[in-house]
Amino acid sequence: MTEGTLRTAGAELRYRVDGPPDGPVLVLANSLGTTLSMWDRQVPSLSAYTRVVRYDQRGHGGSSSPPGPYRIDDLGQDLIDLLDGLEVARAAVCGLSLGGMVAMWAAARHPERVTSLVLACTAPYLGPPEGWLERAAAVRTDGPLSLAPALQERWFPAKVRAAQPELFDEVTGMLATCTGEGYAACCEAIAGMDLRPDLGAIRAPTLVLAGADDPVTPPAMALDLAASLGAGLRVLPGASHLANLAQPAGFADAVVGHVTGGPLARGMAVRRSVLGDAHVDRAVRRGGVAWPAFGDFISRYAWGEVWSRPGLDRRTRSAVTLAVLVALGRHEELGFHVPGGLRNGLRPEEIAEIMLQCAVYAGVPAANAALPTVEEALASYAGQSGGSPGPEGAAPGRRGSE
Repeated sequence: MTEGTLRTAGAELRYRVDGPPDGPVLVLANSLGTTLSMWDRQVPSLSAYTRVVRYDQRGHGGSSSPPGPYRIDDLGQDLIDLLDGLEVARAAVCGLSLGGMVAMWAAARHPERVTSLVLACTAPYLGPPEGWLERAAAVRTDGPLSLAPALQERWFPAKVRAAQPELFDEVTGMLATCTGEGYAACCEAIAGMDLRPDLGAIRAPTLVLAGADDPVTPPAMALDLAASLGAGLRVLPGASHLANLAQPAGFADAVVGHVTGGPLARGMAVRRSVLGDAHVDRAVRRGGVAWPAFGDFISRYAWGEVWSRPGLDRRTRSAVTLAVLVALGRHEELGFHVPGGLRNGLRPEEIAEIMLQCAVYAGVPAANAALPTVEEALASYAGQSGGSPGPEGAAPGRRGSE
């Protein structure tokens, strides 16, 4: 995980990045009154397959709060500037409420930058404008926290509020980080927004998510949005406007399924991220009767399920894998998992320590027999990548089953 701040044309944004550095990028855009922490429950699942970039809207959390009013163009350009600053050419974008409005703007105005789109509890127009302007005026006078008692019924259904009262405290904690000016100016952006004429410019495959009990953007509104975009629609039961907090697992599953595809596609994405395109391409080109079914099984089960579980990060999984392969004498697979470990963040010095650990617990002969394979793979990887991690790097001549 890395975090920092990045200056855009109009603000300074706090951001956080989780997941494999070479993975496809997924940007999460937060709702009005929340921060990037609203996605904490989804990040472990999403970062198993993607490089997750999340940030605070201007005036929220750790981002700056320039004087308002804002326009949706300003907030959308913040997202594009963030991608530019992080050197991300194209990304999937998932936004909830205000974040979804920003995502629609980006996908319509910069279709070449958005690979896929998840629009949660949002709408291209959310009138009447007078209600948002009244809220902006109230917040400038009394502060964002003054809204919490009235908004909680919109955030969560009654059953969720009764069963998980801590969610209200969590959201009010995020609301407390918003400045009055920043929150009010974002309200003014929503008041002046009408993205309905822009929907036809969106080319990214889109999934619309709705909370079954959402009074702000109800399922009927989500259905209209999905129909306008030719998008898929999924309604999450037991959820209101902050659907990802009320139904964290269902929300994450929906996003993963849309952004990364089915189990085979997800497994192949992880497999390529760890082992490199060159190795996987060689494996896919292998002939024979049994190999296609076996390769499909490996991609779905080993890579799409086990390697993607959130309980261990990929760096740790690589360390464990190297130790097991040394202990079992599986030198062919060891040869392409060494560069995989480097790609997942292990340093050559750490791989040397793993070899010493194996010598103690798996026996000196096992470690000694594996050393030539490890050294060959390290040298090959350094030669191909110029001494630093890169997208390729399987040891030459090795064609293991993975």
